[in-house]
Amino acid sequence: MHWRQDAYGDDLALHYFRDRDGREVDFVVTDRREPSLLVECKLSDGGPARGLKYLAGKFPKAEAWQIAATGRKRYKTPAGIRVAPAEVFLSGLV
Repeated sequence: MHWRQDAYGDDLALHYFRDRDGREVDFVVTDRREPSLLVECKLSDGGPARGLKYLAGKFPKAEAWQIAATGRKRYKTPAGIRVAPAEVFLSGLV
């Protein structure tokens, strides 16, 4: 899915990640086939999911977020993963 290619000349695509060990990330945005944004969605607060930690470690240049629909916690881990309520992340998209 190259939804920004025509408008901005970028080669962006949207993916889902899941490996054989059950690690998963809900949204992976790639730019020129390299992950640039990782987003894991949860219902409530919690520490970063193992799939997000794994993928963020493999692609340290990618921005990594864990967002929660009913969450209130807002912080950045030492590994650079941002944990925040969904509205914080979503408000940055508009």
